Amino acid sequence: MTDSSDEAKQIEKLYEFGERLNEAKDKSQNVKDYEGVIDATKTSLKAKQLAAQLIPRFFKFFPNLSSRALNAHFDLIEEEDLAVRVQAIRGLPLFCKDTKEYISKIVDILGQLLTADEIVERDAVHKALMSVLRQDVKESLTALFKHIWNVEEPSQDDTIRDKVLCFIRDKVFPLKAELLRPQEEMERHITDLIKKSLGDVTGAEFRMFMDFLKSLSIFGEKAPPERLKELIGIIEGQADLDAQFDVSDADHIDRLISCLFMAIPFFVRGAPGSKFLNYLNKHIIPVFDKVTKGVYDDFLVFSAYEDLQVGMELPEERKLDLLKALAEISPYTTPQDSRQVLPSVVQLLKKYMPRRKTGEETNFTYVECLLFSFHHLAHKAPNASNSLCGYKIVTGQPSDRLGEDFSEYYKDFTERLSSVEDLTRATIKKLTQGMAEHNKAMAAAKSDEAKDNIVSLF
Repeated sequence: MTDSSDEAKQIEKLYEFGERLNEAKDKSQNVKDYEGVIDATKTSLKAKQLAAQLIPRFFKFFPNLSSRALNAHFDLIEEEDLAVRVQAIRGLPLFCKDTKEYISKIVDILGQLLTADEIVERDAVHKALMSVLRQDVKESLTALFKHIWNVEEPSQDDTIRDKVLCFIRDKVFPLKAELLRPQEEMERHITDLIKKSLGDVTGAEFRMFMDFLKSLSIFGEKAPPERLKELIGIIEGQADLDAQFDVSDADHIDRLISCLFMAIPFFVRGAPGSKFLNYLNKHIIPVFDKVTKGVYDDFLVFSAYEDLQVGMELPEERKLDLLKALAEISPYTTPQDSRQVLPSVVQLLKKYMPRRKTGEETNFTYVECLLFSFHHLAHKAPNASNSLCGYKIVTGQPSDRLGEDFSEYYKDFTERLSSVEDLTRATIKKLTQGMAEHNKAMAAAKSDEAKDNIVSLF
């Protein structure tokens, strides 16, 4: 160990080096002084702290000593003593203030240091990163995002990746108006970085990135159609619409449902939904009844239904979400897409709208979603309704098929509608009676326990 007298001499010597370097007009001539500062990183703790301040301060004046100075400073970052580490971290932004070529390296190191356990150390890392970002946001963001898409050693790199994602979410995104300048150029740059990061993300991460992209001015309310198409393309890629569909792949179906709900606001704004609709028509609706029980991953947790929890098994809700998504998309379909999807919707409607009373319970929510979809799709492609369900709407096109007799289709479809209407009336009557009984029982209940028992009964 270094005794107090030796430490005092080392500190005194360091101050001498620093004073001469400060006073020198041509600092590059004071090579010995700067070498003395570098050598001090191998001495006492106090000397190391002072050296951590002096090395970056005069770094730019000694390019021939750059590697040696950087290595010495990086050694200080790995010191056991917290005060030395924190001082070394605080000095990192100075290395690239006048020597921009070191930005990527410094950001890379700071990204790794985000895993620090000590609060004061982590706070120093955050401040240092923000300082470097303000020096050159483009180069800094590029280096930072490399921690997200370059994962070679999952055990360690995943931890760093998570910390970098949190830093971007909590520190960078809220300051986008300040940092992303010039606006359009930098918004495009960070969009490209995000798109490159989406190869392997969790549902929560994807939602975070999409929320940020939506907040950028290039994708704002006045964004041209090609920008909306770009966002839909990102969501389509995450939904994996080009993959071979497997009805037993619960994760893929969950992802598809979540992405569908995420895409709906863009369909409202005019983005094309053809790829999603065609996928539903080709792969989902034909095997709708085979969409069975599966465990929802975190993709669905961040969808429109915030109350769903990871791991819940929801076979019926899973199907219902698909029908709800189809219903919400249907008002924004093109006539061509509507014409293609409508036959499948009609067939599914017939399945859930019984022609006569069968004794089986009717799933009114399914029917509601399908009727809503049918209404909007048929409105977009009216000449398809005659051959599908006998509803004759004259558009003047050959596809009206007015010379053919579809009266049987009309009879079948109207009988099913009448049956659903009758069942609906009966169900409403039961619900009204049930509510009256419930209210009467609650009014008669004298204690909270009695009221709880009534609630459980109903």
